[in-house]
Amino acid sequence: MALRVKCPTCRKETSWDNNPHRPFCSQRCQLIDLGAWTEERYRIPGRELEMNFGDDDEDEDSQNKH
Repeated sequence: MALRVKCPTCRKETSWDNNPHRPFCSQRCQLIDLGAWTEERYRIPGRELEMNFGDDDEDEDSQNKH
């Protein structure tokens, strides 16, 4: 008996074995899920980080001049 699972996107029952899109039922559902991640609708809990790219060097230079 083949393992059957529910697609996380549409909840349609689909086969796990020989399914190139698993755990999804289709490429469409796979892409919907990917889009949700890229739009940041899903989030992994954690603390926020401050991202300062290249500002540290400028701040140090301006502090040393004063």
